[in-house]
Amino acid sequence: MPSASYALDSTWRPLLKDLGVSAPNVLRRAGLPGDLLTRPSVRLAARDFHRFWEGLDAECEDPLLPLRLNRVIRSEQFSPVLFAALCSPDLQVAAQRVARYKALVAPIRLDVEPHSSGLTIRLVWRDDLPPPPSSLVTTELLFIVTLARMGTREPITPARVTTTARLAPAAASHFTEYLGVTIRHGHAHEVEFHREDATRPFLTSNDALWSTFEPHLRRRLTEIDTPAPLADRVRAVLLEALPSGASEIGTIARRLAISPRSLQRQLEAEGASYRTILRDTRRALAEHYLRDTTMPPAEIALLLGFEEPHSFHRAFRAWTGRTPDGVRREATRP
Repeated sequence: MPSASYALDSTWRPLLKDLGVSAPNVLRRAGLPGDLLTRPSVRLAARDFHRFWEGLDAECEDPLLPLRLNRVIRSEQFSPVLFAALCSPDLQVAAQRVARYKALVAPIRLDVEPHSSGLTIRLVWRDDLPPPPSSLVTTELLFIVTLARMGTREPITPARVTTTARLAPAAASHFTEYLGVTIRHGHAHEVEFHREDATRPFLTSNDALWSTFEPHLRRRLTEIDTPAPLADRVRAVLLEALPSGASEIGTIARRLAISPRSLQRQLEAEGASYRTILRDTRRALAEHYLRDTTMPPAEIALLLGFEEPHSFHRAFRAWTGRTPDGVRREATRP
């Protein structure tokens, strides 16, 4: 897979709202930052992407979650990959576009195989990762059918759906009712369509809009092929790790799957250092908490990984020449 991280797009906030699911609870269960879905741009490593789904599973405790998700997906909820697909002339072209741009949003590859009897779409997960949550697999399989129905405005029934995942018996009959066919247990995750459905015109097709939007998607795909600077990755991990008290270079290096020595060496090659990144990240977070929240300095100290408030006060004064209480008073002054 070309991308080391994947966009968690803004459609998740309305989707969770429509499901009646608490986004903060999902993120807490996943061990991800509580404000993740409110950030303007979020990218998750593949393992964190799986953790997000595991948190969603744990919060919902519903074997019908894939079905509920597909029923609340609407075309007006903007997702670049969904947009690319719905602008297509038919399902075959839509699947090819999704295959090209899926790397922007998930650690999944789509293999699209047109053949004389129709079209087979196969989902392939990265082999360097543990197996994906079964709810994620089922959601993706159902989404392919949902996409065909959204584009054609017809009750498309696939010719065949197979998966290696084990489905909850209580949910299987509901999936069969939604799809029109029973999901079989097989050697791969696949959806096959009859030829007439694969080439049935999409009523949502829009060549003019697609020609305007496609360069943006191509540019995004090119950008993810360029690895992010290690300094940026270290900052991202620190933002997640500091509230749990983790700030040691060894801990951060393990989360990045490299040795502390390699981490230091690569940062030096970028003209940075771990100590400087840690200091700047702590300072930025400290000023944010002091100016934009009502948390007491003692609690902020713990969130920044300091063992005691006095150490935080001393460090903050060294960073800024001011005290935490002084910055808080300035922020609250009319």
